Amino acid sequence: FARITNYKGYDEQVEEVAYTNYLHKAGLGVSPTILSINGQEVEKITLNNKEVLTVLYEAAPGKHLSRKEWNADVLKALGRQIGKLHRFSRKFEETNATRYINDWHQNEEYAFLKYIPEEETAIRKVAQEVLTTIKNLPKDKVNYGLLHGDLWLENVVVDRDLKLTMVDFQDCEKHFYAFDLAVPIYSAIEYTFVGGGNILEYGRSITKAIIEGYKEENDIPNEMLEKIPLFIKLKEVFEYSLMHMYWNKEKLTEEQIRIMNHFRIRIENGYNLLDIDGLF
Repeated sequence: FARITNYKGYDEQVEEVAYTNYLHKAGLGVSPTILSINGQEVEKITLNNKEVLTVLYEAAPGKHLSRKEWNADVLKALGRQIGKLHRFSRKFEETNATRYINDWHQNEEYAFLKYIPEEETAIRKVAQEVLTTIKNLPKDKVNYGLLHGDLWLENVVVDRDLKLTMVDFQDCEKHFYAFDLAVPIYSAIEYTFVGGGNILEYGRSITKAIIEGYKEENDIPNEMLEKIPLFIKLKEVFEYSLMHMYWNKEKLTEEQIRIMNHFRIRIENGYNLLDIDGLF
C-alpha cells in the first residue's frame, strides 16, 4: 500500500517510519516499509505538479473484521498488542530521540477552542476543562510516551489465530498510554455495537477484556485506568472539533447536522459513554 500525503511533514514522517520499522523488527504486528528505487523510506514525488510525500508499506495479513466479530476474545488480543506496543515504544525512546513527533496537545487537531464556535459556550467549557485536566496529570515513563494515537478498530487488521496488525501510525504522538486504550473502546461503543444486548454492559465487557490483555504484556497504574472515561471524553470532544475543522458549515448535510447534534447532546449534558465503577 502506498501512502501519499503531506498531512505530516517530511521530518516527522521519517521519524514515524523509524518508529514503526523498529516495532516491526521487535516482533509487533506492524507493516514494514519498502524502500523506493532511490533507497528512501519517505520519498518526495511530484503528482499533478505538486510535491507530495510517499511511503510504501507491505500489505498487512488478514482483514477488517465485521462489527459482530469484535468480541471479547479479539479485544483481549488487541489489549495484548497494545501492551506490547507501549513496552516496545519505551525501549525505542530510550535509544532514539524524537524531535519532530509532537506531544499530543501541540497538534493542531487539539486546538479545540480555535474550531468550536464561540457561541457554543457549554461545549467550549467542557473542552477547556478536559484539556486542562489531562495536561495537568503527572507524567512519567510508566504512563506517558510514544504511541499509535488513532487505534480505532478500522486501523486493526485481523488474521487467523487472532494475529493482529496495527496500521496507519500517521497520528502517532506522545501521549498518556491510557489514551491508546480509550480510543478502541470508544470506537467499539460508537461504531461496532449492533444490538443483541445492553450497550452499557458491552462497553464494560470490552473494557475488561482489553485491560486484561494489556496487563498480560505490560503494567499500567490503576489511577490511569480510572482515567479512561476522561480520555474517552477527550476523544469525543476531539471528534466534535474535527467536524468544525473539516466540514463546511454553510453546506452541512442533514446527516452531518444529525451527527453534530448527537455529539452536542452528549457533551452538553455531561453524559459518559463508559461506566467503569467496580471494574478494576
